[in-house]
Amino acid sequence: MKRFYIIIFLTALFATTAGNMTAAERELDSMWDRANTMYINADYTGAIAVYDSILNSGYSSTKLYYNLGNAYFKAGQNGKAIVYYNKALALSPTDADTKYNLAVANSFVKDEIAEIPTFFLVKWLRSVRDLLGSNAWAIISLIALGCALCGLLFYLLPEKKSIRQIGFWGGLTMGLIFILTASFATIEKHERIDSSHAIIINSAVSVKSSPDNSSTDIFILHEGTKVKITNQYGDWSEIAIPNGSKGWLLNSVMETI
Repeated sequence: MKRFYIIIFLTALFATTAGNMTAAERELDSMWDRANTMYINADYTGAIAVYDSILNSGYSSTKLYYNLGNAYFKAGQNGKAIVYYNKALALSPTDADTKYNLAVANSFVKDEIAEIPTFFLVKWLRSVRDLLGSNAWAIISLIALGCALCGLLFYLLPEKKSIRQIGFWGGLTMGLIFILTASFATIEKHERIDSSHAIIINSAVSVKSSPDNSSTDIFILHEGTKVKITNQYGDWSEIAIPNGSKGWLLNSVMETI
C-alpha cells in the first residue's frame, strides 16, 4: 500500500511538472506568434518589446536574434540591428541570411575605418575558420584524431614497408589536421563567448582621451561602428578601433555583442 501511494505521488508530481513545462512552452509560442504578427503589421516597436520579453525569459536562438535584428533595422535603430545580427552569427556563423542582412546594415554605417594590414596567411586561415562554427570544427577534429591514431597503428603493426609509410604519412597529415581544426574550434568558441567587442548604438559619440566627460575629444564615432573594449573603469570603457586608435567611451553609448 505504501508503494502504491508513492507511485501515485510521483505520477502526480511528474504530471504537474510536465503541465508547467507545457504551459511555459505554450506561452513562448504565443509570444513568438504575437511578435511575428506585429512585425508583419509594421509594428516594429511592439515586436521588439515582445522579442525582448522572450529573450529575458531565458530563451535565446539564432532565429530570435535574427528577428530582433530585423525589427531594430526596420525601426531605424541600425546600431541595435548590428548588435543582434552579430549575436545571431555567433550562434550560427554560416547562416547566409544573417550574413546578408548584417552586410546591408553595415553599409549604412558612416565610419569607414581602414584596418591595419593583416598577413595574408593569417587572413586566409581566418576566412577558412569562419566557414564553420566551433561545434563543426570540434567534430572534424575528433574525426581527424581518430584517423591519426589509425595511421599510427598502420605504422607500428604491419611488417610491410609500404603500408608503414602510408600509415606514417597519413597519420602525420591527419595529426596536423587535428591540431588545426582543434585550434579553429577553440578560437571560435572563445569568440562566441567573448564580450570584448561592442557596437555604438548612439547616433554619434565623442571618444575621450580619459574616462572623464571634461577630457579632450579625440575623434567621433557613429552608430553601428564596431569597437573592441580593452579596459574598463567605472561607467567607462577604453576602446580600440581597427586602425589602432584608442580612447574612452561611456558604457551607455554602446552595447556588447
